[in-house]
Amino acid sequence: MGRVTERRKVIRIRDGVVSARPDTLVAEEPLEIRLNGKPLAITMRTPGDDFALAAGFLVSEGVLAHQQDLQNIVYCAGATVDGSNTYNIVDVKTAPGVVIPDITLERNVYTTSSCGLCGKASLDAVRTTARWPIDDTHDAHGGETPPVRLDPALLAQLPDRLRAAQQVFDRTGGLHAAALFSEDGELLDIREDVGRHNAVDKLVGRALQNGALPLSRAVLLVSGRASFELAQKAVMAGIPVLAAVSAPSSLAVDLALESGLTLVGFLRGASMNVYAGEDRIALRAAAPQG
Repeated sequence: MGRVTERRKVIRIRDGVVSARPDTLVAEEPLEIRLNGKPLAITMRTPGDDFALAAGFLVSEGVLAHQQDLQNIVYCAGATVDGSNTYNIVDVKTAPGVVIPDITLERNVYTTSSCGLCGKASLDAVRTTARWPIDDTHDAHGGETPPVRLDPALLAQLPDRLRAAQQVFDRTGGLHAAALFSEDGELLDIREDVGRHNAVDKLVGRALQNGALPLSRAVLLVSGRASFELAQKAVMAGIPVLAAVSAPSSLAVDLALESGLTLVGFLRGASMNVYAGEDRIALRAAAPQG
């Protein structure tokens, strides 16, 4: 198994003083995901939680939706010429009877990019493959529940809680993070990766493995911006609220408005922008001026 961090020599210059020392860097290695023995996708990732990453990726692709859809995930042995295992290739085997959607090259390209080749095609793809419509008025067993409603003051606390839980970032300064919180602000899970999309896949994959999908009452917080791809992954997992410490893209906002996702950006301190789904935020009107 690859290491999460690696050491490299670095030349430091501080106030004109030059010194040499080892530095801790986040590891980055390719992961090939195979589906029932056939190559499907390659992503650059931080090693660790590879099975969850692969499972979460396949949730976002509309292949997996339930724990029982997944038969097993294994590392492929003999991945190199000498027959050794690099732990950089995983094969996901679906359960008998699982229908595999037509995952074309075009779909593979735009779901693993940050912006999408075509906005309409991207939105259409999510619309046709989403297995979990966003619905925060029912629990996992179909019982009725009150809609999720979040106090802005609670949302404002989440970035600090995310940062406090980042372990590898403290050593490297080079990782993105994604976390799931309950509607009461409880940290449910956190994953770190060199790629934001991978961190989210690891969260969603673990939820699938634990039989916790859809995440119909969870808040997904990401450490960077909210791209279309991250909004897509939230929608595909049935997550009602996506918050980001930076800006959303226009296509992410379009998807949020169409799907019913609450999208919050620039979540910094007590400030935030709500781009869609403001009904889930307990907003207080500003006092009249003058």
